[in-house]
Amino acid sequence: MISEHAKQRMRELTQRYPAARSAVLPALYIAQEEEGYITSEGLQAVSEAIGITVDDVESVATFYTMYFHQPPGKKVIKVCNSISCYLRNCDAVLEHLEQRLGIKRGETTPDGNYTLQAVECLASCGTAPVLQVNGEFVENLTIESTDALVDQLDAELKAKKSEARL
Repeated sequence: MISEHAKQRMRELTQRYPAARSAVLPALYIAQEEEGYITSEGLQAVSEAIGITVDDVESVATFYTMYFHQPPGKKVIKVCNSISCYLRNCDAVLEHLEQRLGIKRGETTPDGNYTLQAVECLASCGTAPVLQVNGEFVENLTIESTDALVDQLDAELKAKKSEARL
């Protein structure tokens, strides 16, 4: 449910731009922050705050990879597949992660721990191939360092699960 506070923040955003429509991206972030992903209610709230159609809002939300359309995993892994990363073997890293996690790009593991995405340009070309885990960069990837990363993430998730039971 989108709170009245979130709706007010969206309306306030429109004042920062010469055209209210320019506030669509940050308003979508507010909706996603509020519910964890973009829901039909979130699309409606953005539409009303900005003054454009729900279809227009949805076309923006579905164009960009930073908006989730289903609940994401606890760890969102975004692997860059732009030219610099491609030339440094990002495809092998992505394929390895798909096998290791048992999901395809764009999917979330059944336990809700991981979401895997292939994204365009994470702006770290000099340290390609690169990925982000919940916004944190991991650079100069190899298959071995990718395995070590997943082992570390698994340990973090296991520790949090244990803490939650206490």
